[in-house]
Amino acid sequence: MARPVIGISTYQEPARWGVWEMPAALLPAGYPRLVRAAGGLAVMLPPDDTADAAREAVEALDGVVVAGGADVEPARYGASPDPRTGPPSRTRDAWELALIEAAIDRGVPLLGICRGMQLLNVARGGTLRQHLDGHTGGTGVFAEHTVTPVPGTRYAEAVAEPVAVPTYHHQAVGRLGAGLTASAHAEDGTVEAVELTGHDSLVLGVQWHPEAGEDPRVMAALVEAAARRRSATRAGVPAP
Repeated sequence: MARPVIGISTYQEPARWGVWEMPAALLPAGYPRLVRAAGGLAVMLPPDDTADAAREAVEALDGVVVAGGADVEPARYGASPDPRTGPPSRTRDAWELALIEAAIDRGVPLLGICRGMQLLNVARGGTLRQHLDGHTGGTGVFAEHTVTPVPGTRYAEAVAEPVAVPTYHHQAVGRLGAGLTASAHAEDGTVEAVELTGHDSLVLGVQWHPEAGEDPRVMAALVEAAARRRSATRAGVPAP
Protein backbone atom coordinates (compact mmCIF):
# COMPACT_ATOMS: atom_id res chain seq x y z
CA MET A 1 0.00 0.00 0.00
CA ALA A 2 1.28 3.47 -0.90
CA ARG A 3 2.48 5.59 2.00
CA PRO A 4 0.43 8.66 2.99
CA VAL A 5 1.88 11.81 1.40
CA ILE A 6 2.75 14.42 4.04
CA GLY A 7 3.55 17.97 2.94
CA ILE A 8 5.92 20.01 5.14
CA SER A 9 6.19 23.79 4.92
CA THR A 10 9.69 25.15 4.32
CA TYR A 11 11.92 28.10 5.05
CA GLN A 12 12.87 30.42 2.19
CA GLU A 13 16.33 31.67 3.10
CA PRO A 14 19.73 32.53 1.57
CA ALA A 15 21.83 29.37 1.49
CA ARG A 16 25.28 28.24 0.47
CA TRP A 17 26.39 24.88 -0.91
CA GLY A 18 29.33 23.94 -3.11
CA VAL A 19 30.13 26.93 -5.33
CA TRP A 20 26.57 28.31 -5.03
CA GLU A 21 25.05 30.99 -2.84
CA MET A 22 21.43 31.84 -3.59
CA PRO A 23 17.89 31.81 -2.13
CA ALA A 24 16.70 28.31 -1.31
CA ALA A 25 13.71 26.46 0.10
CA LEU A 26 15.14 24.86 3.24
CA LEU A 27 13.96 22.24 5.69
CA PRO A 28 15.95 20.61 8.52
CA ALA A 29 16.44 16.94 7.65
CA GLY A 30 14.81 15.88 10.94
CA TYR A 31 11.36 16.63 9.54
CA PRO A 32 11.37 14.20 6.59
CA ARG A 33 13.28 11.70 8.72
CA LEU A 34 10.49 11.75 11.30
CA VAL A 35 7.80 11.44 8.61
CA ARG A 36 9.59 8.39 7.19
CA ALA A 37 9.99 6.87 10.66
CA ALA A 38 6.23 7.23 11.13
CA GLY A 39 5.46 5.54 7.80
CA GLY A 40 4.78 8.56 5.61
CA LEU A 41 6.23 9.99 2.39
CA ALA A 42 7.52 13.55 2.89
CA VAL A 43 7.27 16.35 0.32
CA MET A 44 8.39 19.97 0.72
CA LEU A 45 6.00 22.91 0.42
CA PRO A 46 7.89 26.14 -0.42
CA PRO A 47 5.94 29.42 -0.12
CA ASP A 48 3.68 30.12 -3.10
CA ASP A 49 1.73 33.38 -3.39
CA THR A 50 -0.31 32.22 -6.38
CA ALA A 51 -4.05 32.48 -5.77
CA ASP A 52 -5.44 29.20 -4.37
CA ALA A 53 -1.95 27.63 -4.19
CA ALA A 54 -2.44 26.47 -0.60
CA ARG A 55 -5.81 24.90 -1.39
CA GLU A 56 -4.40 23.14 -4.46
CA ALA A 57 -1.42 21.85 -2.47
CA VAL A 58 -3.56 20.56 0.38
CA GLU A 59 -5.94 18.81 -2.02
CA ALA A 60 -2.97 16.81 -3.35
CA LEU A 61 -1.84 15.71 0.14
CA ASP A 62 -2.92 13.25 2.81
CA GLY A 63 -1.51 15.31 5.69
CA VAL A 64 0.20 18.65 6.39
CA VAL A 65 3.01 19.63 8.77
CA VAL A 66 3.68 23.31 9.48
CA ALA A 67 7.32 23.44 10.54
CA GLY A 68 9.07 25.50 13.20
CA GLY A 69 10.93 28.72 12.50
CA ALA A 70 10.79 32.47 12.97
CA ASP A 71 8.46 34.42 15.24
CA VAL A 72 4.96 35.11 13.95
CA GLU A 73 4.41 38.80 13.17
CA PRO A 74 2.51 40.27 16.18
CA ALA A 75 0.23 42.29 13.89
CA ARG A 76 -1.32 38.96 12.91
CA TYR A 77 -2.86 38.75 16.38
CA GLY A 78 -3.39 42.46 17.01
CA ALA A 79 -0.29 43.14 19.11
CA SER A 80 2.67 45.49 18.94
CA PRO A 81 6.09 43.81 18.71
CA ASP A 82 8.00 43.19 21.90
CA PRO A 83 11.66 44.33 21.61
CA ARG A 84 12.69 40.65 21.87
CA THR A 85 10.42 39.50 19.03
CA GLY A 86 12.27 38.66 15.83
CA PRO A 87 11.78 40.35 12.45
CA PRO A 88 8.64 39.42 10.51
CA SER A 89 8.56 36.80 7.78
CA ARG A 90 5.37 37.98 6.09
CA THR A 91 5.54 35.74 3.03
CA ARG A 92 5.94 32.64 5.16
CA ASP A 93 3.26 33.76 7.63
CA ALA A 94 0.75 34.21 4.79
CA TRP A 95 1.62 30.89 3.14
CA GLU A 96 1.44 28.80 6.29
CA LEU A 97 -1.75 30.46 7.52
CA ALA A 98 -3.29 29.63 4.15
CA LEU A 99 -2.11 26.01 4.47
CA ILE A 100 -3.65 25.77 7.94
CA GLU A 101 -6.96 27.19 6.82
CA ALA A 102 -7.07 24.94 3.73
CA ALA A 103 -6.24 21.82 5.76
CA ILE A 104 -8.99 22.55 8.29
CA ASP A 105 -11.51 23.39 5.56
CA ARG A 106 -10.69 20.24 3.57
CA GLY A 107 -10.50 17.92 6.58
CA VAL A 108 -6.83 17.08 5.94
CA PRO A 109 -4.92 16.05 9.10
CA LEU A 110 -2.61 18.80 10.32
CA LEU A 111 0.35 18.94 12.70
CA GLY A 112 1.90 22.27 13.72
CA ILE A 113 5.38 22.16 15.24
CA CYS A 114 6.59 25.06 17.46
CA ARG A 115 5.93 28.09 15.22
CA GLY A 116 3.37 25.88 13.47
CA MET A 117 1.43 25.45 16.71
CA GLN A 118 1.60 29.19 17.34
CA LEU A 119 0.30 29.91 13.83
CA LEU A 120 -2.54 27.44 14.35
CA ASN A 121 -3.55 29.38 17.45
CA VAL A 122 -3.32 32.70 15.57
CA ALA A 123 -5.32 31.27 12.65
CA ARG A 124 -8.12 30.50 15.11
CA GLY A 125 -8.08 34.03 16.55
CA GLY A 126 -5.79 33.39 19.52
CA THR A 127 -2.80 35.37 20.77
CA LEU A 128 0.82 34.65 21.69
CA ARG A 129 3.06 35.43 24.63
CA GLN A 130 5.95 37.18 22.94
CA HIS A 131 8.70 36.19 25.34
CA LEU A 132 9.39 33.65 28.06
CA ASP A 133 12.63 32.28 29.47
CA GLY A 134 13.83 28.76 30.14
CA HIS A 135 12.68 26.97 26.99
CA THR A 136 15.97 26.96 25.06
CA GLY A 137 19.43 25.68 25.90
CA GLY A 138 21.09 28.84 24.57
CA THR A 139 21.51 30.12 21.03
CA GLY A 140 21.23 27.20 18.62
CA VAL A 141 21.02 24.61 21.43
CA PHE A 142 17.90 22.60 22.30
CA ALA A 143 16.80 22.37 25.91
CA GLU A 144 14.82 19.48 27.37
CA HIS A 145 11.85 19.53 29.70
CA THR A 146 8.92 17.32 30.61
CA VAL A 147 5.54 17.66 28.94
CA THR A 148 2.45 16.21 30.61
CA PRO A 149 -0.63 15.27 28.55
CA VAL A 150 -4.17 16.29 29.46
CA PRO A 151 -6.22 13.10 29.93
CA GLY A 152 -8.97 12.53 27.38
CA THR A 153 -7.33 14.53 24.59
CA ARG A 154 -6.22 13.23 21.21
CA TYR A 155 -2.65 14.05 22.14
CA ALA A 156 -2.99 11.86 25.24
CA GLU A 157 -4.22 9.03 23.00
CA ALA A 158 -0.90 9.23 21.12
CA VAL A 159 1.38 9.87 24.12
CA ALA A 160 -0.23 8.77 27.36
CA GLU A 161 2.58 9.53 29.83
CA PRO A 162 4.74 12.56 30.71
CA VAL A 163 7.78 12.65 28.44
CA ALA A 164 10.96 14.72 28.16
CA VAL A 165 11.00 16.58 24.84
CA PRO A 166 13.51 18.71 22.88
CA THR A 167 12.47 22.35 23.06
CA TYR A 168 13.66 25.61 21.52
CA HIS A 169 11.30 28.56 21.69
CA HIS A 170 10.88 31.89 23.44
CA GLN A 171 7.22 32.43 22.56
CA ALA A 172 4.11 30.48 23.48
CA VAL A 173 0.34 30.40 23.25
CA GLY A 174 -1.46 33.20 25.10
CA ARG A 175 -5.25 33.26 24.69
CA LEU A 176 -6.45 30.08 23.02
CA GLY A 177 -8.10 30.43 19.63
CA ALA A 178 -11.65 29.39 18.83
CA GLY A 179 -12.26 25.66 19.15
CA LEU A 180 -8.77 24.92 20.48
CA THR A 181 -8.08 23.18 23.76
CA ALA A 182 -4.79 22.75 25.59
CA SER A 183 -3.77 19.08 25.53
CA ALA A 184 -0.34 19.19 27.24
CA HIS A 185 1.59 21.48 29.56
CA ALA A 186 5.17 22.05 30.65
CA GLU A 187 6.09 21.97 34.33
CA ASP A 188 5.87 25.79 34.46
CA GLY A 189 2.31 25.73 33.08
CA THR A 190 3.20 26.72 29.50
CA VAL A 191 0.76 25.28 26.97
CA GLU A 192 2.79 22.65 25.09
CA ALA A 193 0.10 21.15 22.84
CA VAL A 194 -3.22 22.29 21.44
CA GLU A 195 -5.85 20.54 19.36
CA LEU A 196 -9.01 21.48 17.54
CA THR A 197 -12.10 20.00 19.15
CA GLY A 198 -15.32 19.12 17.37
CA HIS A 199 -13.45 18.41 14.13
CA ASP A 200 -13.35 15.01 12.42
CA SER A 201 -9.73 15.19 11.25
CA LEU A 202 -6.71 15.44 13.54
CA VAL A 203 -5.64 19.08 14.02
CA LEU A 204 -2.80 19.14 16.55
CA GLY A 205 -0.02 21.52 17.49
CA VAL A 206 3.00 20.83 19.70
CA GLN A 207 5.33 23.49 21.06
CA TRP A 208 8.44 21.32 21.11
CA HIS A 209 10.50 19.83 18.27
CA PRO A 210 9.80 16.10 17.82
CA GLU A 211 11.99 16.12 14.70
CA ALA A 212 14.99 16.80 16.97
CA GLY A 213 14.29 13.70 19.06
CA GLU A 214 13.72 9.98 18.62
CA ASP A 215 10.05 9.61 19.64
CA PRO A 216 7.89 9.24 16.49
CA ARG A 217 4.50 9.03 18.24
CA VAL A 218 3.27 12.57 17.53
CA MET A 219 4.12 12.23 13.84
CA ALA A 220 2.73 8.69 13.82
CA ALA A 221 -0.62 10.08 14.99
CA LEU A 222 -0.63 12.43 11.99
CA VAL A 223 0.46 9.74 9.51
CA GLU A 224 -2.15 7.28 10.83
CA ALA A 225 -4.88 9.93 10.52
CA ALA A 226 -3.64 10.71 7.00
CA ALA A 227 -3.72 7.01 6.07
CA ARG A 228 -7.31 6.68 7.34
CA ARG A 229 -8.37 9.73 5.35
CA ARG A 230 -6.60 8.44 2.24
CA SER A 231 -8.34 5.06 2.48
CA ALA A 232 -11.75 6.60 3.17
CA THR A 233 -11.41 9.13 0.35
CA ARG A 234 -10.48 6.42 -2.14
CA ALA A 235 -13.40 4.32 -0.95
CA GLY A 236 -15.73 7.29 -1.35
CA VAL A 237 -16.81 7.46 2.30
CA PRO A 238 -16.34 10.25 4.87
CA ALA A 239 -12.99 10.06 6.68
CA PRO A 240 -13.14 9.24 10.43
